[in-house]
Amino acid sequence: MISNEERWGKVRNVGRYISEGKWDDYWRTSISQTLEKTCLIRGYPLEEIIENLTYAETLYLTLRGELPTKEETRLLNAVLCSITDHQFIASTTPAARFTASAFPSSPIPGIAAGILTMGSYTVSPQDSADFINKSHELMKSEGLTIEEAANQVVSECVKNKKRIPGLGHPTYRKVDPRSEALRNVAKECGFWGEKSQIYEAVHKEFVRVTGKEIPLNIDGMMACVLNEMGFDPLEMAGIAAVSFMCGIIAHVVEEIKEGVPLRVIPPEHGAVYTGPDERHIR
Repeated sequence: MISNEERWGKVRNVGRYISEGKWDDYWRTSISQTLEKTCLIRGYPLEEIIENLTYAETLYLTLRGELPTKEETRLLNAVLCSITDHQFIASTTPAARFTASAFPSSPIPGIAAGILTMGSYTVSPQDSADFINKSHELMKSEGLTIEEAANQVVSECVKNKKRIPGLGHPTYRKVDPRSEALRNVAKECGFWGEKSQIYEAVHKEFVRVTGKEIPLNIDGMMACVLNEMGFDPLEMAGIAAVSFMCGIIAHVVEEIKEGVPLRVIPPEHGAVYTGPDERHIR
């Protein structure tokens, strides 16, 4: 994963503030400003946002600093609909429901538990986006075609047994229908450039070289689309969490209202002991 220093350069250090004794810019933000009679989001009064914008437009504005175009709004809205829920396949839902079953007096702990499962193996497109950006940088720096860059990237990954993020899915074997739908919207909205093309070429080459017909999954496709829209990989992780949020909330509420208090994993459902047989301290 790319470090903060690699991504943005020198990061402000608290040591400077301590040594200089000046804290005037220690807490600063360009996102919002709270005034006596309003709250400004990127300069726009929140009451105007409430009256005029959709949630997708508001999310775009808050993250990017400017209002989206019609095409950007449509595509971001499609992204937010991409991973609404996935029954019990993803780790997100069981974690949320386990927590809700033990803490049914509020939905917040369950919701938080679901969010905390989101990472490089599920939901978050961050690693896929970093992978795409590095592949694109390789192509540009070495003057390669998309196919040449894809061949080189896949060859390196296969040789070093390195996982390519965003490929494969436990349920969808050859095609992830969510990815196909999001790709269609991205192309219709004019957001299918070199980064998406090289990632798609990497997927195609990986299938050819390994013989594994696995899909380009929704995490990877979200990384493609959000990259083309100009979002940072860190922002993508949060956007994906927002997309999954409605499913998490629904599951947590359902668990509290209809579920089994204090969920367990019985042997019949996979709880297997692998330690030593009974023994005693003498």
